[in-house]
Amino acid sequence: MANLTYKPVVHDHQVFLARASKRKGFAEAYEALELEYQLAGQMLKARSKAGLTQDAVAERMGTTKSAISRLESASKKHAPSIATLQRYAQAVGCDLQVKLVPQK
Repeated sequence: MANLTYKPVVHDHQVFLARASKRKGFAEAYEALELEYQLAGQMLKARSKAGLTQDAVAERMGTTKSAISRLESASKKHAPSIATLQRYAQAVGCDLQVKLVPQK
């Protein structure tokens, strides 16, 4: 079995957002994907907390690392099903909760 030790990559999201927000159209595009970014952030945080690599999660889910990479990306193009999110949650030692919140 390959070495599946998790080694996080340093990323300062606030610095990234500060730079990116200066680009034309960024705010509108970011807001359009806000929910996807939130989900991807939660997934990455859960995987990190579990100390797992994408390879390890893929092995636990019976899929490939590239599939996990797509799953963790904030892209409407690769929107996961609830069943897939449940399998991912189980693989990283979490329960999946979905709720509807009244609009403000």
